[in-house]
Amino acid sequence: MDWENAYRQKDTPWDKGAPSPGLVDFLETAAIHGRVLVPGCGFGHDVRAIAALADTQVTGIDIAPSAIEKALKKRPVGSEVFLLADLFALPPTLLGTQDWVWEHTCFCAIEPARRKDYVKAVRSALRPGGHLAAIFFLDPGHTDPETGPPFGVGVRELDTLFQKSGAFELLHEWEPKRSYPGREGRELMRLLKAK
Repeated sequence: MDWENAYRQKDTPWDKGAPSPGLVDFLETAAIHGRVLVPGCGFGHDVRAIAALADTQVTGIDIAPSAIEKALKKRPVGSEVFLLADLFALPPTLLGTQDWVWEHTCFCAIEPARRKDYVKAVRSALRPGGHLAAIFFLDPGHTDPETGPPFGVGVRELDTLFQKSGAFELLHEWEPKRSYPGREGRELMRLLKAK
C-alpha cells in the first residue's frame, strides 16, 4: 500500500480523529511511564493521549511524510516526538531503549509475510522486561474493505508469533470495553512483556 498517497488523498478511513477508546480506558488504570514508542502513529492521536501522562517520553513514527507533517502541526501536550521512520529499520536511538511499545493498527496494516519481522522489530526497540501493549484487530472470518482490517489476525497466530517464538510473555488479555463504531467484538487487547 502507498501510505503516503493515501494520506495525501485524504483516504484514511482508519483515522478516527481521536485516540483509540481502548487506549483511553487502558491509560486510566495502567502504570505507563518512561520511554514509549508508537509505530505507525499516523496523525498522532494515540501518541498525544500517552504523552499527556506524567513521566513519559513518547516517540511516534510513521513512514508517511504527510502523516508526520500533520502530527507535528498539533500543539504538544507533553514530551512527544514525531519521526519519519520505518519500524523495520529503526534509528539506533530507538533500539533497546523503550520501556513500552503501544500497538494500534500498525500490525494489521503490514503484509502478513512480514509479521515475524514486526515481532523482531518491536522486541528490538524494547529494553529487557519492557512491555508491549496492543489492540489487535481480529478477523472473525471476514474482512470488509470498508471496515477493515487490511490484514486481520486470529488468536492462535498471535500466540505463535509473540509467545511461542520466545520473544514475549503474555501477562493479560481482554476485550476492550469500548471500541470505535464497527469494531465492537473485533478487537483484542494484550499486555506482553519482552523476554
